[in-house]
Amino acid sequence: MGRPNAAVRAGIVFGAATAIWMAIYRSGEALFGTDDYDRGRHVFSAVAVTVLVVPMVVLAWRYLDRVPWSGLRRASPRTVGRLLAAGMAGYLIPAAVAVTVFVVAGLVSIDVRGSVLPVFALIVLVFLYEALPEELVFRGYLFRNLALAMPTWAVVLVQAVLFTLFGVLIGAAGSVDRVVTFFGFAIVQGLLRAVTDTLWVPIGFHLAFQAAEQMVGPHWAIFVVDDLALLQNVVLGLIPLALGVLTVQLLGKGARRPAVMS
Repeated sequence: MGRPNAAVRAGIVFGAATAIWMAIYRSGEALFGTDDYDRGRHVFSAVAVTVLVVPMVVLAWRYLDRVPWSGLRRASPRTVGRLLAAGMAGYLIPAAVAVTVFVVAGLVSIDVRGSVLPVFALIVLVFLYEALPEELVFRGYLFRNLALAMPTWAVVLVQAVLFTLFGVLIGAAGSVDRVVTFFGFAIVQGLLRAVTDTLWVPIGFHLAFQAAEQMVGPHWAIFVVDDLALLQNVVLGLIPLALGVLTVQLLGKGARRPAVMS
């Protein structure tokens, strides 16, 4: 029996990923309740998502796409580290400039409230719950399969639509502004994947974006911000997202996949 076509393969993995996230969300509700943010639930969800989604995608590549293990892209730790750093820099450079300008202009006030040590735990949780599994599914598996059937511009658009639909289905994009954010973020991530020809740069960008947005929020009690909406939506949101692709491109060859992966 031949392998399913690209659209069917993409549909299977999209459905499986959505079902996994929904099941973990429901499990988290049953174990930890549905009230305010719970650190234990965050840890449970992050570990569970990575443990279930990463093997699911690898198995899909192997048994749906019929790609041998030797045919899957692999990179050395040094290459992965460089590409992750480039993706993070693509977000952090314009975000840092924007924060500096807004603070100096007196438009936003940011004060340290407690220890910054929780930032390291947050980075790990963001990597496991969002950056790695979401990018592996959307800018990894789905992007690769969609590229077999359509031009790059269409791939970027379609994967963004699927990512937004995913956000709606799992309850993370429950309002118009969240839908717009999901779609815009996915467009940027798709463009990063296209211009760098690697998954690790979008993972790094995703990691920096989500970690920055969450660390200034109320759940981690690290900073006191006088205008959180302006900081999250514009200073750490719109501005670095608008400039992220250009920033990564300005980083040059260090932000692109080598011609031969080790």
